[in-house]
Amino acid sequence: MADSPALRALLKRIPALDVLRGYSGADLRADLVGGLSVAAVAVPQAMAYALIAGLPAQFGLYTAIVMTAVGALFDSSRQLINGPTNAISIALLGAIGASASPAEAVESAILLAFLIGAIQLAISLVRLGDLTRYISHSVIVGFTAGASLLLVLDQWKNLVGQRALGGVHDHFLVRFWQSLTTGGPIHLPTLAVGAGSIALVLLLRVVKKRIGWPLLPEFLIVVVVMAALTAWLRLDEAGVKVVGDIPANLPRPGLPRFDALRMRELSSSALAIALLGLLEAISMAKSIAAVTRQKLDLNQQCLSEAVANLAGSFFQCMPGSGSLTRSAINQQAGARTQWAGVISAAAVALIVVLLGPYARFIPRPALAGLLILTAARMVNFKDLRYHVRASRFDAVIVVVTAVSAFAISIEFCVLIGMVMSFLLAVPRAGNMLLTEFVATDADHVRERLPEDEPDPRVLIFGLEGELFFGSSVSLERHIDRIEERATGATRIVVLRMKRAQHPDAVGIAALEALIDRLQARGVEVLLCGVRPEMKRALIRSGLPTKLDHDHVFLEQAVRQTSTQAAMRFARELLEKKK
Repeated sequence: MADSPALRALLKRIPALDVLRGYSGADLRADLVGGLSVAAVAVPQAMAYALIAGLPAQFGLYTAIVMTAVGALFDSSRQLINGPTNAISIALLGAIGASASPAEAVESAILLAFLIGAIQLAISLVRLGDLTRYISHSVIVGFTAGASLLLVLDQWKNLVGQRALGGVHDHFLVRFWQSLTTGGPIHLPTLAVGAGSIALVLLLRVVKKRIGWPLLPEFLIVVVVMAALTAWLRLDEAGVKVVGDIPANLPRPGLPRFDALRMRELSSSALAIALLGLLEAISMAKSIAAVTRQKLDLNQQCLSEAVANLAGSFFQCMPGSGSLTRSAINQQAGARTQWAGVISAAAVALIVVLLGPYARFIPRPALAGLLILTAARMVNFKDLRYHVRASRFDAVIVVVTAVSAFAISIEFCVLIGMVMSFLLAVPRAGNMLLTEFVATDADHVRERLPEDEPDPRVLIFGLEGELFFGSSVSLERHIDRIEERATGATRIVVLRMKRAQHPDAVGIAALEALIDRLQARGVEVLLCGVRPEMKRALIRSGLPTKLDHDHVFLEQAVRQTSTQAAMRFARELLEKKK
């Protein structure tokens, strides 16, 4: 049974079960430390991320339980932690910020989790996960820059105690400006709590660095301290806003409210957030794998994100993805397998049940301070400078994606950045190269130098690059160059095809037209270095019928190269033509 195909397929789809076959006591101890370390950070983060999206704090906790556990079971990465994230919460705010009521916002968030999971599942089933490698990392860099600034602006009112103003259909920057200018004066007790939270976090970071405790949960400590101070000093009665009652209940199962009109309204946001979530999770999984040397299955990673969001939508969860901070903590704590994520989810559930009633005194300005610190650490300025300076290609994507976060919306800036990435990448992929060669003796060639005078009777050219529709412009330019070089004295043109790959109908048609025109002028065409893929494409197109069998030389690595064979044959043809 252990080797049955059905069991092997199940273990492949649920990597956490496959891990159990060699699971040891040492693995369990390492995963316990990692999972509990993550849970200490997950509780305050999950509450804060729910507040970012305009949702009650418990929905972030529900997501940190259900999505973290389900995602861990299906994750390809052994250390990645799924759940509510900063980036997804900001994008979610843009998608549901215009909801008419808090209840409608909750329903929209749960429905979005379902739609996002469905989109990610479709991407996984058609095995498009590998396509994420063609999306520039500059998209994530630009999104992070724009999202971090928007997060600071969004939390400013909570930090200083101003009222949130502006209509639900107003642009975010309009709402921010109205709150800033007409939202009332700064509330000093609120500012004191927020600023004190920031100062205490920074102090604890210095302390843990000096005492060598890298896993000290400074966020959790600050939340507990500020909640205790709020309760002791009755700051909530002085106007400091608190989180309020959090039910000491675990998430209950239930169907999302499927409404055709709302699904249509949310579909474009769901697509943008689904792609953002995949990019976020895959980039973090790759970053961890670079350290652990684990081999990743990107389509399996897409599946884990899909299943986690889908499962979450049936347990009152908001959308989520792979978490940067919690994954880093999990790895640094020494977690070895996906079961650390399951342990973390169980620990969060236990905290909710035991300590939920005491969470009502957690002050919102304290969470705002923590989020502002998180936003400041989201932007890797070294990485940002590197991408802006590396090339105009990267700089344009970073700037357009970041500016789109302000000018349009935070969720659509990801789609805009991805479109820019493809638009700028396709011309690069379609830039074929043409190299002219000269014969050094009877059957050897080298690249032609400016001072070389090749034999006009035999011209040798090499085509290099993707022979597909995207390269049609550069290919036509190279074909014109070949025909210009083929004078009346030219008898043979040798085309080296070894580095031409992935031919399609457009590329082969252009090549066929060149052969037709050269043959009409009495010029023999020889193809050498033809790889098996190229040979199959040529046969399917019928091109070999226009060339004699001995005019096509397949790539070979014994006795002589295909170029050597083609050059010797060319010499023989010249002798016959005398």
